[in-house]
Amino acid sequence: MLEMRPDCERCGSELPADQGGAFICSFECTFCADCADDLDETCPNCGGELLDRPARVGDALKKYPASTARRFSGNDN
Repeated sequence: MLEMRPDCERCGSELPADQGGAFICSFECTFCADCADDLDETCPNCGGELLDRPARVGDALKKYPASTARRFSGNDN
């Protein structure tokens, strides 16, 4: 099950689990659409492809809430 990280690792923007606009690699590094575009859809951490993260909504989100651990480091990758 995906962690559904709450923020972009690069710019810190909010990425709610129940909305689109987040991009992840196979290690779940998470970026907003603007940062994913700037990174040419390539994860700066592992070199993997950044793909659209699916949304988690309704009862699934209630039963399996998103992570609250922030990953934004303040570094410009």
